[in-house]
Amino acid sequence: MVVGMHRGRHLLIDCREVPRSVCLDDQSMLDALARAARRAGATVISQVRYRFGHDSEPGFTAMVLLDESHCSAHSYADLGQIAMDIFTCGKTSPAKILEFIREEIELGEISTSEVSRFRETPSRPPPSEAVDPLHEESSRS
Repeated sequence: MVVGMHRGRHLLIDCREVPRSVCLDDQSMLDALARAARRAGATVISQVRYRFGHDSEPGFTAMVLLDESHCSAHSYADLGQIAMDIFTCGKTSPAKILEFIREEIELGEISTSEVSRFRETPSRPPPSEAVDPLHEESSRS
């Protein structure tokens, strides 16, 4: 087993102070997510979007399904916030996808956190040969 290997990288992005118009434009976000993923070398499988506000707070969810995993965005228009999620495996960089999205969409102030998924860790060392004093059998005759 190789130390430091993982099955994918998951980038979590919190966007604040996003213009209201961006938080309501589900189609532009969906298009930008798909274009950015393609530019980064990912294969787009499917796309879906939904605009909220009929019976809930205004905003949207946009999702691009990739052969390498997915990209998604969920907006809170009244708060000027968008929560994004970019998960990729293989050679596709989630940071590169975000870079390409930012070239097209005003995301305001962002903070990111990247998580390696299914990170492999070294095997545990064999148990010590030392005797546990709490469980030591008496060897006295």
